[in-house]
Amino acid sequence: MTRIIAGAAGGVRLDVPPTGTRPTSDRVRESLFGSLEAADAIDGSRVLDLYAGSGALGLEAASRGASAVDLVERARPAVRLAQRNADGVRRSIGAAAPPVRVHATTVGAYLRAAAGPFDLVFLDPPYDLPDDELTHDLATLAPALSADALVVVERSSRSGPPAWQDAGLEPLRDRAYGDTALWWGQPPRS
Repeated sequence: MTRIIAGAAGGVRLDVPPTGTRPTSDRVRESLFGSLEAADAIDGSRVLDLYAGSGALGLEAASRGASAVDLVERARPAVRLAQRNADGVRRSIGAAAPPVRVHATTVGAYLRAAAGPFDLVFLDPPYDLPDDELTHDLATLAPALSADALVVVERSSRSGPPAWQDAGLEPLRDRAYGDTALWWGQPPRS
């Protein structure tokens, strides 16, 4: 069972598509969000969750104090579940809930028109997404980032790190959790 781990909507159950997505495990989300909270990267941030699937990453950020969340997913069954999950999180939080928008489109199409600036971005693409497509997504995302933004990429630990420099970004840190790895990047610091 996937659920919101902490925050105003802690414990809310999230539906996940039966096929076609790979939800981030509770253990990985708990570690990731603990690190993000320690870095003061969530409260008041504008969050973008690309390849959102059920929306678990963006909705966890909403529960923990993000000011706005955009979920981007192209698979129609996942879009419907993400919308239902977003509605459940908003109901649980109540009047203080941040706006959560679900966009039924490809990541590329969304990024070409993205307004930004985004402070925290999650990319959890399918493990078989080619490296050059991930690099293209990151490069298209870069102009929509705030100066202090954090970008977190989740992929197979066998896939290797994103090509941050080719996308105009800088690597920050990484951590493996069995077959899953998280890579953190940021805009170049002057």
